[in-house]
Amino acid sequence: MVDAALRKGRVNFPFPYTPYSIQEDFMATLYDVLEAGKVGIFESPTGTGKSLSLICGALSWLRDFEEKKKQEEARLLADERNGQDKQQPASCSMEASNCQGSTAELDWITEFIQKKEERDMVDRLKEEQIKRKKREVRLEKIRHNVQLKYASKRKRLEDDETQRLLQLSKEILSTELGSHGLEQLDHEEEELILAEYESDEETKVGSGLDEDDDDLEEEHVTKIYYCSRTHSQLAQFVHEVQKSPFGEEIRLVSLGSRQNLCVNEEVSRLGAVQLINDRCMEMQKNKHGKKSEGEESEGKKRRVSRAVCPFYSYEQMQFLRDEVLVKVKDIEQLVALGKETKACPYFGMKIAIPNFLLVVLPYQMLLHESTRCASGIKLKDQVVIIDEAHNLIDTITCIYSTEVSGSQLCCAHSQLLQYMERYRKRLKAKNLMYIKQILYLLERFVSILGGNVNQNPNTQSISQTGTELKSINDFLFQSQIDNINLFKVQRYCEKSLISKKLFGFVERDGATTVVKTNKENQKMAGLQNFLLTLHQGPDKEAAVQCPPVEAEADQHKMASPLMQIEGFLSALTNANQDGRVILNRQGTVAQSSLKFLLLNPAVHFAKVLQECRAVIIAGGTMQPVSDFREQLLSCAVGSDRVVEFSCGHVIPPENILPIILCSGPSNQQLEFTYEKRDLPQMMDEMGRILGNLCNVVPGGVVCFFPSYEYEKQVYLHWERTGLLTRLVTKKKIFQEPKRANQVEQVLAEYAKCIKRCSQVRGQVTGALLFSVVGGKMSEGINFSDDLGRCVVMVGMPYPNIKSPELQEKMAYLDKTMPRTVSQPPSKMLIENLCMKAVNQSIGRAIRHQKDYASILLLDHRYARPSIFNKLPHWIKERTEVKPAFGLAFAALSKFHREKKSCYGTEGS
Repeated sequence: MVDAALRKGRVNFPFPYTPYSIQEDFMATLYDVLEAGKVGIFESPTGTGKSLSLICGALSWLRDFEEKKKQEEARLLADERNGQDKQQPASCSMEASNCQGSTAELDWITEFIQKKEERDMVDRLKEEQIKRKKREVRLEKIRHNVQLKYASKRKRLEDDETQRLLQLSKEILSTELGSHGLEQLDHEEEELILAEYESDEETKVGSGLDEDDDDLEEEHVTKIYYCSRTHSQLAQFVHEVQKSPFGEEIRLVSLGSRQNLCVNEEVSRLGAVQLINDRCMEMQKNKHGKKSEGEESEGKKRRVSRAVCPFYSYEQMQFLRDEVLVKVKDIEQLVALGKETKACPYFGMKIAIPNFLLVVLPYQMLLHESTRCASGIKLKDQVVIIDEAHNLIDTITCIYSTEVSGSQLCCAHSQLLQYMERYRKRLKAKNLMYIKQILYLLERFVSILGGNVNQNPNTQSISQTGTELKSINDFLFQSQIDNINLFKVQRYCEKSLISKKLFGFVERDGATTVVKTNKENQKMAGLQNFLLTLHQGPDKEAAVQCPPVEAEADQHKMASPLMQIEGFLSALTNANQDGRVILNRQGTVAQSSLKFLLLNPAVHFAKVLQECRAVIIAGGTMQPVSDFREQLLSCAVGSDRVVEFSCGHVIPPENILPIILCSGPSNQQLEFTYEKRDLPQMMDEMGRILGNLCNVVPGGVVCFFPSYEYEKQVYLHWERTGLLTRLVTKKKIFQEPKRANQVEQVLAEYAKCIKRCSQVRGQVTGALLFSVVGGKMSEGINFSDDLGRCVVMVGMPYPNIKSPELQEKMAYLDKTMPRTVSQPPSKMLIENLCMKAVNQSIGRAIRHQKDYASILLLDHRYARPSIFNKLPHWIKERTEVKPAFGLAFAALSKFHREKKSCYGTEGS
């Protein structure tokens, strides 16, 4: 790798190779936005090195910013030393000025306060300098002193041996006791038995404290938070950092969910996110919690075993943190290291955040406020980079929209009622008051759906089915809960941790069912059977008769419905105009649901914008940008603080041929509206176009349909007419699967087919892939080289305007957004949603500088100025509008013939 450096003005941008001019401009603009503390919207097409430009531009700014801060600290410390030398004369003059009346006295007080503030700042800077030096010394020791690693490994082996011996002791005791159980002892003799032993090292794990740990933390470290949509995108970004000039020096940490970071196989094999979270929290509760009096007395009769996580070792998590501090690691490497060191990466990285300069994390952890706080992420004066941000508005909307089913509402009510009855005498009055309020809320929620909370939701039929939308206030009034302060209820849920307490209650009662008396068994079995009925549905009534232990295992799967309901209660505290409540009444109460729909994502994103020093919103296809300005930024930042940057592509102009085709081979006008696309002549015309394309396009052709249903309809029609048989003679046909776990297999077979055809050079010249806009293959999949020599877009994938959610969003925008001269905001929303989906799909083919492809847009409406102008700039400037198929076919034939002779075929 060539370590080239770019001088752009006075800024030095280290780069692993000679950058493109568009990368130079990207980094320079990014640097200026970060320096000025603004909000930047950056568009850089895939294949132009966007990730590397973000890394080198942002980390160059961070490097210079930290250097300036050190220089300023050095200046202040130098001034302080100089001030000490002149302290005696200054104090004499101060005494003299003190004798000159009340004005001089006020001046003296002001000066004293200022001096004190300066001294406090200097003292803080001295402390930070000492911490920084200690941290640097320790990191150097970790880098070069392998004895530390050996010591840690030896400690792990010792712990393993201790655990083995402990398990062996338990087995011996169990064997000796046999079936007779523990010997009953009187009280005095019972006191002689040794209590469960925990060493100092083990108790340190629970406290989470370490004497030297503070030495590694800095209070005022400016960080860059980089977030993206998926863990694979984050891993790709980390690999780019590793390869960059900053790979050896930057301190980077990758955060993720328990599902991605858990190394405890007992927990991770549960699969579902909620199950993993619940199990992990239960183990943490067992680790830190003290036994209640009841448990202690019960434990004397039978030794109660409570599972704890062996990977939650604070000492080992410190070692894991140190390893990550000295060398950048992605999620997979982090998990592998966690298994090796027997340390939890999830909690280990959360406690390590203060030590790192670059924090890599998924959308959810940064954009959702409560998740952000729970993860220890503080955005004050920090930098946030949101990559792959083309769907940022939809992401925020989904994060803050929440849905609860009638089954969950009834289940939570039953559990909470049991909890209150069980501990009524031990609960304080205020606790009882709030629990009764929550029970009342749950009762009213079920009632508004048309059910009764005291009856089985699976057997309660709904007389009036359908979907109804209400404003927040109307929903509160109709539910008769407008007299309850939901803010206080929400705060109570957060502070009391009632959902976790309830979870523990359900788990505990389920776990102890087998040792209760017959009467208690029947009572608990009734609760378990009811809970199982809620979870399983009416078609599984026979499963209710299973033994209590099995019931407990199934019950675990739905142990935290109140957590989901807390999210719904929180959503109801939004301003009335910012959201709507959707009442979805289906056949039974269990199938019905309440959903909160967020209409104004800007209100939640505003908190990020207000706290951060600078925010960068980046993506490969950000057009149309107007959505970001109007729906996301306008309420929090002025237009003067927003900077837009868009660059072209690195490929030569002649390597791409975008065509808008207005009519087919038989002069049938192409207009795939919802009313016309089902016509047989329209489907036949589309088939004839693809048949001609397959004759001249080598390798792979990817055809995007508006929906799975329409793709299936067209496929069946072509089967009946015999057109599919003619297509198969030139290209093997593949279809995008609906199930995500089948996508990789289909793509692999598609790629193998293309490679085989390029080598054999027979009658079949490649493959034809039918995909769906917004499906699994329209985002994040690279159809580079021969995998995508032509991308075909069938019609315009407008969203379903009959959707109640979309209609409400359209009405909201028409009411709150300024109307443009050309069209109302609701129509702009529909067009923008359509064109965002189109731009994402057609950008799949061009992935690097030497790639080439043609793009065919099958609909005359793409030629309309309002639509045409929403194409990405690098595609729009090269697009040709062809009114007749003959002209388009001639251009396509010439393009692919010339490119094939120039580049040949490149299988992927």
